[in-house]
Amino acid sequence: MRLLKVDTLEEARRKLLDAAAGKKPGTETVSFTDSLGRIAAEDIAAAENVPGFAKSTVDGYAVKAANTQGVSESVPVFLDIVEEIQMGVMPGEKILDGQASYVPTGGMLPEGADAVVMIEHTEKFDEKSIAVYDAVSDGRNVIRAGEDIRAGSAFIGAGTLIRPQEIGVMASAGVSRLEVYRPWKVSVISTGDELIGIEEPAGAGRTRDINTYSLSASAVKYGFEVVSTAVLKDDREQIRAAIRDAMAVSDVVLVSGGSSQGEKDYTADIMDELSDVGVFTHGIAIKPGKPTILAYDGGSGTVLAGLPGHPAAAVMIFELLIGWLYRRLTGMKEPKRTVARMTENVAAAGGKATCLLLELREGSDGIYEAEPILGKSGLMTTLTRADGYAVIDTNSEGLKQGEPVAVVLF
Repeated sequence: MRLLKVDTLEEARRKLLDAAAGKKPGTETVSFTDSLGRIAAEDIAAAENVPGFAKSTVDGYAVKAANTQGVSESVPVFLDIVEEIQMGVMPGEKILDGQASYVPTGGMLPEGADAVVMIEHTEKFDEKSIAVYDAVSDGRNVIRAGEDIRAGSAFIGAGTLIRPQEIGVMASAGVSRLEVYRPWKVSVISTGDELIGIEEPAGAGRTRDINTYSLSASAVKYGFEVVSTAVLKDDREQIRAAIRDAMAVSDVVLVSGGSSQGEKDYTADIMDELSDVGVFTHGIAIKPGKPTILAYDGGSGTVLAGLPGHPAAAVMIFELLIGWLYRRLTGMKEPKRTVARMTENVAAAGGKATCLLLELREGSDGIYEAEPILGKSGLMTTLTRADGYAVIDTNSEGLKQGEPVAVVLF
């Protein structure tokens, strides 16, 4: 029986990466203002120094640090005021020994000055001089030109997910355009005689279509473009035509349902027939998600994935395989992890890896506790409660109460 010849998750990933090695997304150049949520396709170098000039981090007086050595509250030094520097205006006077210039927070440091004394540590002696009561070191209360980013240096690496903070940094560095990966185009096909739409009246034995929406949302979360969706009966020719048509316009075709070994489970045979590489995985030693199918068509450059019909299992397999493949091909970082302490014992699924959904809460000692969310793969609320998941290895007996576990965060 073919479904019993399963791959481990690692084997399935290796086969998928080998088959789709040429599936690295294309790139395009976009304005930095349109890059939110996109993946940088190359290192981004600064066009100029950040900051472009030495500036003060406080309201105070720009000085030569050496002129303040030995100063204290009881033994001040008196300095001549040569200028009051305005924001956005270049200083007109150079600082010499025994001199100081007022500078606001963010104002440009005058030539000759190497530190700033906070205004709270000074006192005007008269209109032309101040008493300084604080000894400052070279560089105190100053950001030097290029201290944050040097012109020509890469400050955003290839594979970086562009967030609001990256957009702000690009603006500061004078970078107005960047190369990003084009989003994969994804088609989602849900199969099953029992499926009904969200607007249809419920009936005995009928199930609302969930996977079209949850898998489409999973794709959008990665920045993919969902180009088509279909909800089909378990009809071989309809499913074949839908997959064939989707392959012509998609980078990834997701088919939920029909991936097991039932009488109407056609997905594997159809994918094998339509793809030149064919099906290389039919069954993964993981719970949930065992009846997973993977195929690749080099002619159209399409990844074909037959996902379990159970919604929670389908979403998790999407994360573990399609999301994983995209990260590997684009150089994206893996999802963040945190370490938490198990609240109870959880047995492993013998001979299979176990994808365990976990809800995190802060323990009395400030360390996260991980509470397992135990439920059947057909229950979607298990996913809505979860903050992340852990994969229990095939050879593990399970997790024990109090044992630390690495939690992959959603």
